[in-house]
Amino acid sequence: MSDLPPALSEWITFFESLPEGERRENLIELAAQAEKHAPQPGEAFQHEDVRHDAECTDKVGVHLRLENGSLAHFALSFGPKVQTLTRALGVILCRGLAGATLEEISALEPDFGNASVTMTLEDVQTMDHLARVRAGEFARAKAGAG
Repeated sequence: MSDLPPALSEWITFFESLPEGERRENLIELAAQAEKHAPQPGEAFQHEDVRHDAECTDKVGVHLRLENGSLAHFALSFGPKVQTLTRALGVILCRGLAGATLEEISALEPDFGNASVTMTLEDVQTMDHLARVRAGEFARAKAGAG
């Protein structure tokens, strides 16, 4: 996990240490905080991608803003039918990737973390993949424009 952004590594370590019941309880608590990571009125982003993926029951939006020129700030928007687990894992990704560079985000493997965390992340892998792909696309576009 040394290649992961430090905050994301801390989240993975935390969830790996929990028994299944406590893991579920913590995910439910995190899902309830998803609105705190929604785009705020007037907040500007360099990249926004809102889509209804075939594997999801509703729309999920990934909103990316660079702070200080290179540090990522993500916001997520969820339709009303998006599952609790997806919301919770979205919060983890927002918090775990906050302040990461685009290079760090682009370097993430889809199966980062060990099996206990990866099994949980499978339900949000589409969103995670979308965030990494979009961050990589944005980084390449920014490099080409500069």
